[in-house]
Amino acid sequence: MSRQYSISEIAEQTGLTPDTLRYYEKIGLIPSPQRGPGGSRLYSQEDIGKIHFLLHLKHTEMPLKHIQEYIRAYDDQDEELCYRLLDEHRIRIEAQMAALNETLVLVKYKLDHFQEIKDG
Repeated sequence: MSRQYSISEIAEQTGLTPDTLRYYEKIGLIPSPQRGPGGSRLYSQEDIGKIHFLLHLKHTEMPLKHIQEYIRAYDDQDEELCYRLLDEHRIRIEAQMAALNETLVLVKYKLDHFQEIKDG
């Protein structure tokens, strides 16, 4: 049998609070984990993987409603919709990266300018 993790262990591993994990479960972003004695939540390694993927989507600013749509499509084994949703998100990520790269070039230019002033 594979190891199971408590909600506090998952919170520590993911940086999410137990309240956030319960909320994500309530709105269907993560599946309800198995229950242990006294009804305590017991998460599997597979659950951890799903939570980490969810966090990657959130960190790239995918709206929760789009994540919910993706998870429903995944659960329904609708590979075509999963592909479309992730591909649309990839396009948004690439646009974010391009904008960040433009900003980085500008910041580096400013840093070089200030370094020239500092060096005299």
